[in-house]
Amino acid sequence: MRRSFDGMKPQIADSAYVDEAAVVIGNVVVEEDASVWPNTTLRGDHGRIVVGEGANVQDNAVLHETAELEPYSTVGHSAIVHDATVGERALVGMNAVVLDGAHVGEGAVVAAGSVVTEGTEIPPKTLVAGSPAEAKTEIEDSHLEATADRYVELSRRYAETSERLE
Repeated sequence: MRRSFDGMKPQIADSAYVDEAAVVIGNVVVEEDASVWPNTTLRGDHGRIVVGEGANVQDNAVLHETAELEPYSTVGHSAIVHDATVGERALVGMNAVVLDGAHVGEGAVVAAGSVVTEGTEIPPKTLVAGSPAEAKTEIEDSHLEATADRYVELSRRYAETSERLE
């Protein structure tokens, strides 16, 4: 479902995939080749949400306030990004929470179920885990490029082959 709010309408690129069961409200930009999956909520009523080129927001995730997903980043199933930035090719794991003013660095990974507290700066290519999330190790060889690229391809397949059944 797509809705305007206070005169603002979502802007969705032609090559982006937004599932019909996703809720996209207000000041939201979904760039080229990005994907937004079922039961995701992007609520741009108190700030601008940007889902960058090739980024993916997986099932049941929530983005609110001013949230930015840089190109080819991943927000996993049921994760929350609230007034925060996720860097290029970074990954926020399933059920993780990234809170106000936090920045997940390029190529970094927030482990599943972790909580990144307000104002936290996660360095590039760092794995963080826990509640609150703490640095565990530097990431030497990341498979994050493949993750984002797989979702770009999967979203194209959905756009081309899936159809609603009554």
